[in-house]
Amino acid sequence: MGKNKLSKFAEMETFEHVVQVPFKVLKEEGFDMKGLWNERFFKNENPIVLELGCGKGEYTVGLGRRFRDHNFIGIDIKGARMWQGAKESWEDNMDNVGFLRTNIELLDAFFAPGEVAEIWITFPDPQMKKVRKRLTSIRFMELYRSFLKPGGVIHLKTDSNFMYQYTRAMIEENHLPVDVDTDDLYQSNLANEILEIRTFYEQQWLERGKTIKYLRFHLKDGELTEPDVELEPDDYRSFGRSKRRQPDD
Repeated sequence: MGKNKLSKFAEMETFEHVVQVPFKVLKEEGFDMKGLWNERFFKNENPIVLELGCGKGEYTVGLGRRFRDHNFIGIDIKGARMWQGAKESWEDNMDNVGFLRTNIELLDAFFAPGEVAEIWITFPDPQMKKVRKRLTSIRFMELYRSFLKPGGVIHLKTDSNFMYQYTRAMIEENHLPVDVDTDDLYQSNLANEILEIRTFYEQQWLERGKTIKYLRFHLKDGELTEPDVELEPDDYRSFGRSKRRQPDD
């Protein structure tokens, strides 16, 4: 591990708004702030919004600046990458922004039923070969439903046509309410101060001439089923991330 990463990890330990719980501790002792994020972490009753796979935290910090009456938590397993947003928000004394370093699959161990109002999924790996790993698959929808408020909002912003079409099929299969659906955000006149926040990956894809897709929809009660559809894979990236130009972790 490089010295740069080690220094970032060390500094992350000093940020009071960054939560890091070793898996062994989580498994044996649980998370004592589950259900108490408003009371003990943010010390207010404002709605909680999560950004999944937050990377450098651009959306978490950007939303936090624009909406002081909401609380935002960026979630990622890559601590050195998360460091950028954590440091920026810490230095700017943003008391409505926090970060949680964990795997997304473990979120129900950190949040109680009805504790979260909205979820942002920004530029996830489309996982074209593995349905269960897609962050908008039924497996993850059921996970989100375990801690989202009834009718909770999910935002998907992606450059991947595969991910966009798959998510649309999932929504249609399960008759989920949709507020916004566009396959070219910046030509749709729908972009606003929220949607114009740009992540590292978004800027990268825009520079390559790729369009940005956006969906905002709601979960609801009832059994969920996977769509049975054949989708054309994206033609500009590998099934994994090996060909994607990555920033330093």
